[in-house]
Amino acid sequence: MTIRELVGSYTIEGSNQEESNQITYRGKLDLTLDLNNRIIAHWKIGHNQEQNGSGFFKDNILVINFNYEVDDLVFKGVAVYRCLTKDVLEGFWSEKHGNPLYLGTEQAVRTNSLETLN
Repeated sequence: MTIRELVGSYTIEGSNQEESNQITYRGKLDLTLDLNNRIIAHWKIGHNQEQNGSGFFKDNILVINFNYEVDDLVFKGVAVYRCLTKDVLEGFWSEKHGNPLYLGTEQAVRTNSLETLN
């Protein structure tokens, strides 16, 4: 798989850094490339939360450093995805202000894909 094959829009669902792995959010992830072939990520979670990040891709692993702001507090973290196919990403993430005992999880499916989440 190549980095260019990842470019596109994905439907996401995931869980926060909590003991439960229940789905706690849904949204959209858009992946584009910059001039240096680095991934640029933009998440829209729920109706009002937006997050941005940038990262790199190697051996079917996508790593994105992300950040977002809530009430003048900046949250920063890292998301790591295993690219199962060019249309399905399975990942986990952690952020500085999250519960350090747990990882968040996230699955993404390309919006025009016929594949489904497990």
